[in-house]
Amino acid sequence: MEKISVIVPCFNEEEAVPIFYREIIKVAEGMDGVEFEFIFVNDGSKDKTEEVLRGLSEMDKRVKYISFSRNFGKEGAMYAGMDNASGDYVVIMDVDLQDPPSLIPEMYDIVKSGEYDCAATRRVNRKGEAKIRSLFAHAFYKLINHISQTEIVDGARDFRLMSRRMVDSILDMCEYNRFSKGIFSWVGFETKWIGYENINRSAGETKWSFWKLFKYSIDGIVGFSTAPLALSSLMGIILFFVSIVGIIFIIIRQLIYGGSAYGWPSMICVILLVGGLQLLSIGILGQYLSKTYLETKKRPLYIVKNTNIAKQDKNKKEV
Repeated sequence: MEKISVIVPCFNEEEAVPIFYREIIKVAEGMDGVEFEFIFVNDGSKDKTEEVLRGLSEMDKRVKYISFSRNFGKEGAMYAGMDNASGDYVVIMDVDLQDPPSLIPEMYDIVKSGEYDCAATRRVNRKGEAKIRSLFAHAFYKLINHISQTEIVDGARDFRLMSRRMVDSILDMCEYNRFSKGIFSWVGFETKWIGYENINRSAGETKWSFWKLFKYSIDGIVGFSTAPLALSSLMGIILFFVSIVGIIFIIIRQLIYGGSAYGWPSMICVILLVGGLQLLSIGILGQYLSKTYLETKKRPLYIVKNTNIAKQDKNKKEV
């Protein structure tokens, strides 16, 4: 009997967990001949999420939970889930039911056929989402696909079903600064995309503020493209040639008209322009340097406080 591991990151989701459990159980009961395990990763929640998960695990032995010592972020939670999954296939999905569990049977059939190693989902629209947020999201996908060789599909979700060999390849990429949408694409393997309309949360509030999404997008750009470094170098070259042309122009005007080299306002504007571009370039370099610094620390991706998963199945990997 084949086994599917369903990984569900949770952060302050005590209201959503029971609703999600009822829905995923319906799907599991409808798939004959397939064994399930549900791995809930409690990412340092401050509410009663862990208590709810412990109660479910006592009622249903298929329910596993991993509680972190603090909040390590969704990337660490997804990695921990994959690291502890024992299934032949692995599903990653959100607990808020914005990822419809009803798609799992279709995704399973696609990957089981052997033609694909991954069945992934993407939103075909962003109905119900703030327009400014949707605008920046589309702009991010256009930008990163333009400057990176790793293709990231617009509207791609973390919700996907993967074969064991694809999951093992992802686990081999134990980098500390993770951008899973890029990692899923970078490892390769054939992927079948399934589109669906945006769905509102079943309960609770989103934990992704605009600022968090912005920082996450920066991680994606820095992690999968060196184009910003090339851009800062290009700006330096352009400014160098502009300054040469400007010097020649000022000398010629001085020789023809005399006294034309004066004008502190224009000088201040030039200094501010050049200084701003220099700070921008230093900032870009600093982003890459900071990521390198964090990688060299070799800190663990997550630290487990409590779990009901057997020790032999929870080999925590370090970067």
